Parts: sequence; C-alpha cells; structure tokens
Amino acid sequence: MTRSQSIGRGAAALAALLLTTTVLTPVPAAAQTAAPVTLDTLTINAQGAGSPTAPSAEQARDDLNRTAGSVGFIDAEAYKGQHAKDLRDVLKDTPGVFVESRYGQEVRLSMRGSGLARGYHLRGIELLQDGIPVNLADGSGDFYQIDPLALRFAEVFRGGNGLAYGSSTLGGAINFVTPTARTAVAPNVLRVEGGSYGAATASGQVSRVIGDADYLISGTVAHSDGYRDHSEGQGELLNANVGYRFNPTVETRFYAGAYVVDQKLPGALSLGDALNRPRSAAAAALSGDQSRMTWTERLANRTTIHLDGGQLDIDSWGIHKKLFHPIFQVIDQDGWTYGIGTRYTTSFTVGGLRDELTVGLRAYAGTNKALQFVNVKGSRGAQTADTRQEARNYEGYLENRLYVMPTLAVMTGVKMLRNERSFTDHWNPRRTSDRTYDGFNPKLGLLWEPLPDVQVFADVTRSMDVPDFSDLTQTQANGNPAFVPLQAQRAWTAEVGTRGQKGRFAWDATLYRSQVKGEMLQFTTNPSIPAATFNADRTVHQGLELGVKVEVASDITGPTAGDKLIVGQVWNHNDFHFRNDRQYGNNSIAGVPKNVLRTSLSYTRPDGFYVTPTVDWVPQGAWADQANTLRAPGYTLLGVQTGMEVKDGVLLFVDARNLTDKRYVSDIGTITDARRAGTQIFYPGEGRTVYAGLRAAF
Repeated sequence: MTRSQSIGRGAAALAALLLTTTVLTPVPAAAQTAAPVTLDTLTINAQGAGSPTAPSAEQARDDLNRTAGSVGFIDAEAYKGQHAKDLRDVLKDTPGVFVESRYGQEVRLSMRGSGLARGYHLRGIELLQDGIPVNLADGSGDFYQIDPLALRFAEVFRGGNGLAYGSSTLGGAINFVTPTARTAVAPNVLRVEGGSYGAATASGQVSRVIGDADYLISGTVAHSDGYRDHSEGQGELLNANVGYRFNPTVETRFYAGAYVVDQKLPGALSLGDALNRPRSAAAAALSGDQSRMTWTERLANRTTIHLDGGQLDIDSWGIHKKLFHPIFQVIDQDGWTYGIGTRYTTSFTVGGLRDELTVGLRAYAGTNKALQFVNVKGSRGAQTADTRQEARNYEGYLENRLYVMPTLAVMTGVKMLRNERSFTDHWNPRRTSDRTYDGFNPKLGLLWEPLPDVQVFADVTRSMDVPDFSDLTQTQANGNPAFVPLQAQRAWTAEVGTRGQKGRFAWDATLYRSQVKGEMLQFTTNPSIPAATFNADRTVHQGLELGVKVEVASDITGPTAGDKLIVGQVWNHNDFHFRNDRQYGNNSIAGVPKNVLRTSLSYTRPDGFYVTPTVDWVPQGAWADQANTLRAPGYTLLGVQTGMEVKDGVLLFVDARNLTDKRYVSDIGTITDARRAGTQIFYPGEGRTVYAGLRAAF
C-alpha cells in the first residue's frame, strides 16, 4: 500500500467515524433551541456560556480587552464563509500580524519583526492551543497541527502583551482555542469545499453535553495538487476534548490531537523565474524529491479549581513529533516535549482600590533524536549525523492590574526564566555542548477607559528570545551539523495605542518602537541548505499596527431593509533597520515589506447573503538582502468572497483570489549581499484561484 493510499483510507475512516457519531448521538434539547445572534456580517447560532476550563468567545473577548497593551481577537465565525487552508486565512485581517503563504500550509508568520529573517518554520512567537503551549521545548514552532477549521476563536498578544500566558518574546503569543461542547456554535458542523489546483477539503465536528460530562471531536482531511510543480500536499488533522465537572468549583478537561501532514516541497526560485515561471519547482527539489512529512500526537489536560476569590488552572501536556524531511540531506527526527504549569488569577481590593493579579509557573522540557542521511532521490542513503538535542525551561511570571481610578489601571509585571540547551554529537568524534540563558523581563503599563468600549493604553516591556536548535546547530561546509553558541536576543519595546467601538466605527491602532540587541538574523548560503543564524549588534523595530472598520451605510435598499455596507482597512507599517551597524549601517532589515495593506468592502443582507471584495496591496516589496541591493516588486491582489445562508445553519460560499492572475513574490529567504551570494531565494505567490464550499451547522 502506498503512502497516499494509506492516507486516503485514514481519511475515509475518519469521515465515517464523524458521520456515525453525528447520526447515532442524540442532540440535547437545550442545544436545539439556541437563539441566533448576529456577529459582524454573518448570522450564527449562539454558543453556550462556557465552563471553568473553557470560556465562551464573549467571555474571552471581554477578558482580552482588559489588557493594557496591543491585543487582537478573531472569532472563527468571521471566516466561516471563506476558504481556510492555513493560518493566513485565520490571521490576515488582524493588525500587527505579517503572514504570507509559501506553499501548502507553510507560511511566514511574524509580529513586530519576530523571526524576521527566519527562512522556515517559526521563531519569536509562542503558539498556544487552548492556553497550553504547542511550541517545542527549544521554542521552535510549526503550524501544521493548528487546524483553521477546528477553532472557535484566536487571541493575539502582540509584543510583551502575552505575559498573562507566560510569553515574553519580541513577537508575542497567539492562543488558538478549539471549541468544547459547551462553547461550540452547534452540536454538529459539517463542511466540504474544493477548488483550483486539485484542492479538496472535508471537515466535521460533533459535540454533546451529557450531564456533568461533555465531549467534542473534530477532524479535517485536506488535499491539494498545489499551484507549483512538486507541491502536492495532504493533511489529516484530528482534535478532541473531554470535560468533566466534579462540582460547581472543579472541572477537568483532556485534549487529544493527532496530525499527519505529507507535503512535497517545490523550493525557492530566482526572481526572474518566480515572476516568469512561477509554477516551476527548483531543480534541487525535483532531483532530491524534497518533502516534509510529520506525524504529531498531542495530549494535554487543564484542571480548573475555583477558590475563594480566585481561580487556579493546572496544565500538563505532552507532544510527540516525528519528522521525515528530505532536503539537502534527509533530516530524520523523533522527539518529545512535555511540561506542567500552574496559573492563578484573583481580584481583591487594596486600600479600597480594585486589583487583578495573575501569577504563573511553568516547567517544560524535551528531547529530540536528530539523524541525517545522504538524500538519494528522497530516500535515506549513507548516514551522516547522529545527534541528541535536549532543552529544559523553568519560568515564573506575574502580571498585576491596580485600578487607581475606576477607569484607570496601572499594570506591572515580570517574567523570570532559565533556559538550558544541550547538544550531544554521537558521530565522530563524540562531543557535548551546552548553553544556559537566564532572563528577567519586566513590564509597566497604563490602561485608561474614558468611555464604555473604548480603551487607551501605553506600556514598556522587555523581551528575550532564546535560540532554538535550528539556530544553534548550523550546517557546516561538509553538510554536517555543529553547535554554535549564539547569544539570546533582547529588546525593550514601548507602545501606545487605542482600541474600541463607537457607533458605526471600530478601531485598533498601536504605535510601537523596539530597541533590539543581538537580534537573530539569518542568511542563505545555499538554496538547498538551511539558513545560518548570526547575532546582529543593535537594530530598531518600529511601526504602526492599524485596523479600522466603518459601517458606511445601512438600510440601503429600503427604510427597514436591514442591509449594510462595511469598509475594513488593515495597515501594517514596518520600519525595521540596523542601527549604525559596522557592515550594514542603517540599512533596512531584509524579509518584510515596509507597508502591507488590506482593504475589504462587505455588503450583507438579513436573509444571509453577503459579498466582500478585497484588495491586498504591497506598494513596494521587501528587500532580499541585508546590503539592500535586491528587492521583490510590489503587487496588488484582487479577491472576492460571496455566499448565502440558504436556511438555518446551511451556508454556500465562493472564495476567489488573485482575480487578475498577478505574478508576485509572497516570501523571501534572505541573504547578506545579492552581489556576492546566490539569489535563488524567492517564493512565488499563487495565481488565480477559486474555491467553493458548503457548511452546515445543526
């Protein structure tokens, strides 16, 4: 049996399981009679009130807006009528988030220049699922196990504002929250869609409440032939959770997930080929049958205990990940990440003033067995490396909000950390290398609420980014890995902003400036070999994160028609540059365009019809090299999403992108100087694509 046949049979079994559970499990009467509510442009079924381990979307949004800093909230129902294959489809309308697709589910994800020159995967942002970390123990991250179709909402904490979850990296944190039976929009959700380049997706979700217990299971099977040659991909993602309420003050919830992804890699191209032959694959990708196959299993638990005046959350988790990755060599890895954390939140009065306090501790570790082999047309040849990577982390954090006035809060916080890294080379000769990173990251901020639903904030935070093993084990000229003891990246960030809603106008705007020392930047030495990392001296990251939504017209076709026209605008201004660097002076840091804008115009009717034209505009492309001698061109992409809720819970939709079939560069693997280094580093964006789908929630 071939791998694709095995995957196909697994998909069929998963679909059969979901369908059987849907048909045979009774729906509680309370779930059948949920009243509809309206959010933004689409009508949905109301969710439950949440539970101690899993708050409702409304509760989470309210809690998030009390943060003295730049944060964002995405309700998954906002993109239910769109094609959602990767994290760009989840985060594209969120200010302060730079996210671009490469191929398949591979994206470039950065906030405030985090991992700015990272040529692959993730650095500088902590990813959580249901408030529990999903990054590996060394801090690196992947996107494949986050299923956009299995989310209830997502919380974005930009910069130092993720401290409430223990994050203190330059980029911040994103918490992807899956539904439970008590927060799901409906007991059953089924979805099928398909479109250009062989894209086909089937997804299902089933949930039930049975007395004090509840459960939810969701699964997605997605396939695409890919826009480019040698970019076929298939993924099977399964998420489940089971909760039990012992009494009104104690609840426990287990989370389980299994994620299988098989993705062919098309590689990077020269700028000329990216613009003129965008569907081609790199020669090395074809000759080496380059791909990335991952098998990941996740098990986690959260137990919540309501105490007098406070709440205690106890988390534990374990993640097993196996990677088979033929690239310049065959990367064959097998590793575990496991941890435990406690988080206590309380509110009380001090001298008659309201005070809200969060205190947390985390300890987590992991081991990874990393082998390498000669790549023989995508198979293992002679072995070239045998290493073991170990990471241990001990963290404590505190965040406090003291309301010195009913509408004015002073926020203070701190995170202390100790991160240990150990690298053992079992190849010839055997050697062990170690590095320990200690940090103390304070925070001070103000939150003012001059009007209901209006916040003004300012804060100063310190961040620290510790190198992961992709940074610490760099490929040498002979193709073998060696340990490079890099420094940690440190930064002070100041920000001021406002968010809120008044009448027909909603906004989210933040100005920030980060003074960074030892920034971890990367440059590509060979298109087939992972980029090397170095510490820069002093750099500056500053910019504007702006999101605006305005209801410009209502009752357009009649006095009581109820139809609306809403304009949305997102603008990320990114000014990232060296500061009096000996080699690069005050050059811009390569990798991200200076301005990224997205405009939408949504027309909606009470009968469930909507149409939303969109414009993605990058006036000038990103620099490809730190010497600022080569850059990608700017581009404008036009799209439109439209759909109709034909009856309660049944939605038909069409999502068309890049309508003019514009040829453009979506991402870059940065280099030092294009006059001296190879420039096969560009990833072409997808051409014209059209997707159609059906979603039923009942």
